[in-house]
Amino acid sequence: MEKITPLFNWHKNNNGNIVEFGGYLMPLHYSSGILHEHHVVRTKVGLFDVSHMGEFHFSGKDALTNLQYLISNDFSDLEIDKTRYGILVRKDGTAVDDLLVYRMAEEEYLVVVNAANIDKDEAYIKEHLFGDVKFQNISEDCGQIAIQGPLSQELLKRLTPINDMPYYTFKGNVTIAGKNVLVSRTGYTGEDGYEIYTAAADTEFLWNLFLETGKDLGVEPCGLGCRDTLRLEAAMPLYGHELNDETTPLEAGLSMFVKLNKEKFIAQEALSEKPLKRRIGLQLIDRGIAREHCDVYFNGEKVGIVSSGTKSPTLNQSIAMAFVPAELFKETQFEIDVRGKLLKAEKVKLPFYKR
Repeated sequence: MEKITPLFNWHKNNNGNIVEFGGYLMPLHYSSGILHEHHVVRTKVGLFDVSHMGEFHFSGKDALTNLQYLISNDFSDLEIDKTRYGILVRKDGTAVDDLLVYRMAEEEYLVVVNAANIDKDEAYIKEHLFGDVKFQNISEDCGQIAIQGPLSQELLKRLTPINDMPYYTFKGNVTIAGKNVLVSRTGYTGEDGYEIYTAAADTEFLWNLFLETGKDLGVEPCGLGCRDTLRLEAAMPLYGHELNDETTPLEAGLSMFVKLNKEKFIAQEALSEKPLKRRIGLQLIDRGIAREHCDVYFNGEKVGIVSSGTKSPTLNQSIAMAFVPAELFKETQFEIDVRGKLLKAEKVKLPFYKR
């Protein structure tokens, strides 16, 4: 049975086009559509319900050692009130999930995981826990709202002083209209923005407050549809597409988030090997739109597959991310099979869009 977020009834009552995503019923878009919402985030400010994301709490003197063992990045120098991205991996280097790690206190961490992987991640982590560490899945207690776009800071500073927050930092115990929240300078759109963590019961109150406070800024609710086109333009990986049970962080082009010089790391040996495939960015030269699962060709031979593709609303061009053999990584000319036609595509540098 599908789960719902604290904002489900709001979405339903405000023309949200509801679909199943990651086991949750979520809005794909509202009345104005995906394209409009995409441009709202690129030019003004959009609100996203991201309460479907999972939250895990780690505490104890061995909390850090456990994170170091299971997650690709190095958190030994992560300061309190800062955030860092990483990939939860198996011994063979393949990705269980990608996530964010928040250092809350000396021996306390918040780990935010993808909605579809909450149960899988919890089981995997519990199977590998060791030493003096307490693990809690607090997902059901949390609501989360993403405020994204160039006017997001203007919106938020009307409600709380946040001017001195660099990217990938956060502030806990912030009060907004009497509600206790955690404000994180993070996002998944390629724009400036924040993610607000709050008690599930306070989510709808804050959602309505943000909409009312930012009315003159052009703030609008946005759904999963434009969240996907925005993150694709920014070349951000989506689990199930650029990361999965058969792909390593190195193959996904995330080597900067893999640190092998840790004292104890489950995938140290596997991720010391060179990757067999690589993620690349492609821009179609011929007319058409490449979608997920389209085959990629080089010199007439099928060599890879598209992991994500769309017509970029910002660039007005058809773009795709794909996986090809590592030995073809430096090649520039490919073809993509779109509905039985081989369309010319050129390799381009990622990300496709950068603010």
